[in-house]
Amino acid sequence: MSHGSAGGRVVSSPLIDRYTGVSININAVVVNSVNQAGSTDPTVDPLTRVLFGEDFDREHAPWRRLAAAAPFRRRPGASSGERLAMAYERLRTVNDTLDSPAELVADPRGLAALHEWLGPVDPAFTTVAGIHYNLFLGSLLDHAEGEKGVARGTARDAAGSADAADAAELADFFALRRVGTFLCTEVAHGNDAVAVETTAAYDRERDGFVLCTPHAGAQKFMPNTSPVGGPKSGVVAARLLVDGADQGVFLFLTPLTDAVGALPGVRVRRLPARLGSPVDHCLTSFDRVFVGRDALLGGAQGRIGEDGVFRSEQSNRRRRFLTSIGRVTAGKLSMSACAVGSARVTLALAVRYGGHRRISGSRGGERVPVFAHRSHHGPLVGALAMVFGMTLLHRTALDAWESRTEVGTAEAERLVAVAKGWISWRAREVIVESRERCGAQALLENNGMTELLAGIEGVITAEGDNVAIYAKAAAEMLFSAALAPGPGPGPEQGQGQGQGPGREPVAVSGPEPGDGSYGPSRRELTDPLFLDGLLVAVESVWLARARRRMSQVPHGDSLARWNAASGAALRAVEAYAYRRASEAYAVAVAGLAPGSSPSSGSDTSTTSAHDLLRSLHRLFALQWIDRNSGDLLAGGRLAPRHLDELPEAVEQLISRLAGHAPALVESFALPEEMFADWPISGAGYVDAYDDAEGAWHAVLAVPVAPA
Repeated sequence: MSHGSAGGRVVSSPLIDRYTGVSININAVVVNSVNQAGSTDPTVDPLTRVLFGEDFDREHAPWRRLAAAAPFRRRPGASSGERLAMAYERLRTVNDTLDSPAELVADPRGLAALHEWLGPVDPAFTTVAGIHYNLFLGSLLDHAEGEKGVARGTARDAAGSADAADAAELADFFALRRVGTFLCTEVAHGNDAVAVETTAAYDRERDGFVLCTPHAGAQKFMPNTSPVGGPKSGVVAARLLVDGADQGVFLFLTPLTDAVGALPGVRVRRLPARLGSPVDHCLTSFDRVFVGRDALLGGAQGRIGEDGVFRSEQSNRRRRFLTSIGRVTAGKLSMSACAVGSARVTLALAVRYGGHRRISGSRGGERVPVFAHRSHHGPLVGALAMVFGMTLLHRTALDAWESRTEVGTAEAERLVAVAKGWISWRAREVIVESRERCGAQALLENNGMTELLAGIEGVITAEGDNVAIYAKAAAEMLFSAALAPGPGPGPEQGQGQGQGPGREPVAVSGPEPGDGSYGPSRRELTDPLFLDGLLVAVESVWLARARRRMSQVPHGDSLARWNAASGAALRAVEAYAYRRASEAYAVAVAGLAPGSSPSSGSDTSTTSAHDLLRSLHRLFALQWIDRNSGDLLAGGRLAPRHLDELPEAVEQLISRLAGHAPALVESFALPEEMFADWPISGAGYVDAYDDAEGAWHAVLAVPVAPA
């Protein structure tokens, strides 16, 4: 049966065989670890290792087990208030499983894995967990490390460095007798949080600080500061005033509520319900609230000495603020993880449902899976290629952040930030597409997608709005020649991968011979090096365009210059993200090649998985190149024939990969207990709507023949 055409040629699909063959089980249970998957498809385990790394059991399995556990099962009919209370209950459940909360706080990889596995189950829980562990406790422990030279990593280290009162307070946070929250943005200050107007004036007589909210626009906006979940303290971003001099924005540890309500001088008001999962977002203000000198989370950015004099190793007040909120970078990694996890879950639901949902075929009485149609499976196969790319870029950003050096910190921060923006935007696209492919069923809350559809909007805004993140990266790329990628392949250039953030220059093959045998007209879309160069070229095109537009505006009006360049510059950042994701793909493909490593082996399953991953990578690259084919053709990077070949190549890859979609989503290692909460994930989804009193259950009376 044919399911579509490209370039005038019919593309066949093995999907009906895939979904009706008795040897295929797309509902195979994946249990606690990769090695115990028990899958009927031998490609699943190698692909799971690609997605999650070789250390699945240590890094991911604990969170996967929690996602499958009873406390994280869906509770039908729960009200908004009950779901909010449940988020805090789950926070305590997780905390009880930890050997040391401080070790989790010090582990960006562990925090990201928590969000990756539990975010799709309960976005409200991951909101409060990320705030408590990363933004709140992380700020406290980073402060302890910076102030007292404590080795970061254990509660014992942090508490042992503090006095008795500090140790007791930290113990309350570690044990969740008090929940931590983070108060930075204000009604009038979001992405420009460096301009917050809450003040903390140093009181010499009492040797402490007085927190004040000067006007309505300075109220703290969105922190989870209500009494729900237990007594709370927060780290409050406030402008430090010493003898009337503004020293910049610092963080202050401040008790906010007890078990009943707000403490004296603290005013907390609930905001209207937000889109998505219920979280107790509030407006919070301060009326001359006094906190002691130890409330200031100081360090290199500044501190008040015993003599009452303010000293700082950083003269720039903006840098002081960025140092104070350094935990936001780890938060971006957690947001990327949450987006990746949510995209994988919704895509898995869509693929499974597409296999279960049967519709009329072309012949009378025939019933075929809706997934068998190219119009249905095509977008989902493209989403599979995207989700693998998103996951691999996320892992690359994690690695870059953990291995950063002092010299490379800014570059690592940029990659983490851009990855957060790119991954969360791509996740939104995947979630929307998956929802559409499941029709009206996916609009029902009990099928799991609506909550994630709303939740991704929060991820896009949290820890720095995506546009603001991209704008910062774009400005850095515009003004730094070192960040420009290499020229890529052109009609007068050798083939190379160029140069850019995070990679050394790659040697090219040398000048082209006069016959043009290495020019684009002689290159094929099956050549990975050619595709790599095209991705570099897309980035170069947009950077050059942005610089050209900026140069056309006279110096002196920085806003006008930025406005002229920003559209193209933001496109360059997007191209940078695609390039880095493709590079991560290439590393994974090489690592899965038979014999490439002791763990890769040389059996047919690894070879097959390698082929699948290579096809996914190629589909990912070609779809992006297709979107930019006009610029690439105009710049001499593509030949005219490539424009005809691109759609055909994409169609062939979709046809090749579609029959493997069940195995590809099985490699996500999602627990069946999670799927059991969502009716559309199973073949018996109709049973969720059965009516015990329906007429179809009645025993029909046998008519009595007339005498």
